[in-house]
Amino acid sequence: MSDELIWIVTDNTTQISDTQRSYREVTQELAVKVSVSELEQKMCRFLQSVSCLFKQAEQQTIHSSGILLDEIVLSVEISGEGEIKLMGTGGKAGSKGAITLKFKRLEKKSLN
Repeated sequence: MSDELIWIVTDNTTQISDTQRSYREVTQELAVKVSVSELEQKMCRFLQSVSCLFKQAEQQTIHSSGILLDEIVLSVEISGEGEIKLMGTGGKAGSKGAITLKFKRLEKKSLN
């Protein structure tokens, strides 16, 4: 059984200026196929790591100031190699196509 693939469009603008090539040729160089199952595994590892960070941040804020961490919003980017990257501030952080992940505390009723 073959693995499903998903196209990821990269931001390699250096090749767009070549007017001698067709749109199809340029588009094919600006996009890559990545395995969906590989991408899923990488996203799971990323979310596990972020979850550990959230737990630590929550423990710190409760112990030091009594403040409860209620919501976290992250911007994530998928590279042309299928790597999941947390977007920071500065540089290319205003990148087009970032995925916004919003984590909100579950109400105790929702856990049952």
